[in-house]
Amino acid sequence: MPTETPTETTAETPTDPTDLFEAHRPMLTGVAYRMLGRAADAEDVVQEAWLRWSADDRSDVREPRAYLVRITTRLALDRLRQAQSRRESYVGPWLPEPVVTDFGPAAPDTAERALLCDSVSLALLVVLESLSPLERAVFVLREAFGFPFAEIATTLDRSEAAVRQLAGRARKHVDEGRPRYDVDPVQRRDLTERFLAAAAGGDLEGLLALLAPDVRLVGDSGGKSKAPLRVMETADKIGRFLLAVTQGSDATFDVRFAEINGGPALVALADGAVDSVFQIDVRDGRIACVYIVRNPDKLQGLAFD
Repeated sequence: MPTETPTETTAETPTDPTDLFEAHRPMLTGVAYRMLGRAADAEDVVQEAWLRWSADDRSDVREPRAYLVRITTRLALDRLRQAQSRRESYVGPWLPEPVVTDFGPAAPDTAERALLCDSVSLALLVVLESLSPLERAVFVLREAFGFPFAEIATTLDRSEAAVRQLAGRARKHVDEGRPRYDVDPVQRRDLTERFLAAAAGGDLEGLLALLAPDVRLVGDSGGKSKAPLRVMETADKIGRFLLAVTQGSDATFDVRFAEINGGPALVALADGAVDSVFQIDVRDGRIACVYIVRNPDKLQGLAFD
């Protein structure tokens, strides 16, 4: 999902309301997706923000970017509170909706690209689910987009002291809830390729050599397709499960590599439609976690020729 680093309004900023909104749309979509974990919900929020922007009296709006972020964040907060109650009845583990990431010119150097990739990673978005809506909003605006505390306070209608406190709690929860994985994209791609070769070739020994002893597998089907309804653990169980899945199916899949949520992933297509997305996290040169998204509702937005 494209995004951009927040920038101040300049003389080059479009003055036409539609052009101005479109100039900020990538950032607004990025904020909403990180808040909600679903691309479709993020697009709905941004569309509603556009409707409000186009209908509002903008004569006293001095900073359009801040104004649009405030609208988008508050709409996302309302939707997040509703979504959290629905997720309590979700069947099996919940994972974010996978999105193809293409940061383009938004990440001109390696360090900034790494930050952007990390801010949409499945591992981080899963941990963000444990935060309160306000904590999540503060974390996203501060950590992913670098907004000043004062601006976040205005956006959330809270004091700056309260926002700093929320930011501290959110950062502590994230640090405690998310293991620190290696993020070297070359190593992740290499392990992903070897993972595919071992699983497709029925090579249990080769697969086990890639998996950390305490590896975890998280499968999201929403109860609408086959996937584990609980988080799986240990290399032996997961290795045998993966071989049973790949070797026990009569279906023919076209497997593609794609950058999903900031990292390399395998996308399996059946009859041209996306059937599943596989992605791994790496720690100390071995696979520490396997994510599988098979809920068809979360795959509709992915399209491959």
